Amino acid sequence: MACFLVPTAEAVVTTIAAKVLEAKEETSAQEQTSAPARRLPFSRKLKWLSNLLWGGSALLAFEHVWHGEVVPYFPFLSAMENPVDAAAMLHEMATAGVAMALLVTAVWAAAVLVYGAMEKRALQQAHAAEEGETV
Repeated sequence: MACFLVPTAEAVVTTIAAKVLEAKEETSAQEQTSAPARRLPFSRKLKWLSNLLWGGSALLAFEHVWHGEVVPYFPFLSAMENPVDAAAMLHEMATAGVAMALLVTAVWAAAVLVYGAMEKRALQQAHAAEEGETV
């Protein structure tokens, strides 16, 4: 009914957080005079989560429009017309919506961990190559 609103809300929050973090990272990068870091900034990784959430929310919203659960007139959610349906909608948001948002976030966290390990290994290999060693 409206489960897509939970990942959409998380997408809004992560988009704002990524923008704020990106601005802070740019400010701190300008203050540093040393060589730029080779690591991918966390704001970029947070944008990955944001993109996953926006894409999933858009697909879910389309599916709900397709089934007539989202309508182009007020109150926009067909479940809001009846109080009994509204209770079911809130229950669905609390169960399915939260579960979907948590699953997407968990998959993103796993991807960030894997990427971090790959990044660390690449930096170690680059450092070893600079010193003339092999890893």
